[in-house]
Amino acid sequence: MEKLLDKIRRKLKQRNRVVLNDSNLSRAAVVVPLFEKDSQCHILLTKRTMKVKHHKGEVSFPGGMADDDDKNLKKTALRELYEEVGIKEEDIDILGVLDDIVTMSDFIVTPFVGYFPYPYPFKISKDEVDELIELPLSVLLDKDKLTKKMMGYRSKVGLVYIYEYNNHQIWGATAKILKQFIDLIYCKLS
Repeated sequence: MEKLLDKIRRKLKQRNRVVLNDSNLSRAAVVVPLFEKDSQCHILLTKRTMKVKHHKGEVSFPGGMADDDDKNLKKTALRELYEEVGIKEEDIDILGVLDDIVTMSDFIVTPFVGYFPYPYPFKISKDEVDELIELPLSVLLDKDKLTKKMMGYRSKVGLVYIYEYNNHQIWGATAKILKQFIDLIYCKLS
């Protein structure tokens, strides 16, 4: 696992990251939390409750909108990670940052990739998180698990990636970030 993490960290640092700025869009940040389970790399995802304001019942990364009190987007991502699943800032090693993405719901999302020790004593926010999903990285490498289609949201239409895993449909911004992550590291791992 250490070899994989070193390669991910190196790959994230060796490139020019796409940074987006648009004052008409809201800022948000997420963590792509990696961990080792059964000698395999996994990604921790959440299924959102029906109580949250945006994206009810959807599969997502821990994260959310930037607060005025956040010093930067990394602090936003780490604060949200703690609030949603209880992972403390000192327990996650941020390996790097993926490209900013724009969502169809008018957010610029900055995804931070990090690694935390597992098992972990999660403290789940019952208002925000309905379920934790432990997604093996190997699922994302299976081309049969990925589909894409054109979808509309409000007055926008765009290409949407969709991953299927254990009766969960992972799509939208989450799938877009997962696809970016896999495209970045997959060919470089051998």
